[in-house]
Amino acid sequence: MPTGPKGQKRPADAIGRAVRIAQIATGEIEDDVPDDGKDPNAKALGAKGGRKRAENMTPERRKEIAQKAAAKRWAKDG
Repeated sequence: MPTGPKGQKRPADAIGRAVRIAQIATGEIEDDVPDDGKDPNAKALGAKGGRKRAENMTPERRKEIAQKAAAKRWAKDG
């Protein structure tokens, strides 16, 4: 039986998955998502970090970072 992103058991066949999703959506069963042990406040703060960092940067610095990232992507063999 395959596992979900957090290690939960999931049905392997498409019909079984569809039935499971319908049961969760209608409230017939609860979705068993285990606690990842991370502080929810820290997770919320971390999600804001990139946006806040970009707001504090000058447009020139953002452009410099973007150009460096693009150069790295194009330099890869692929």
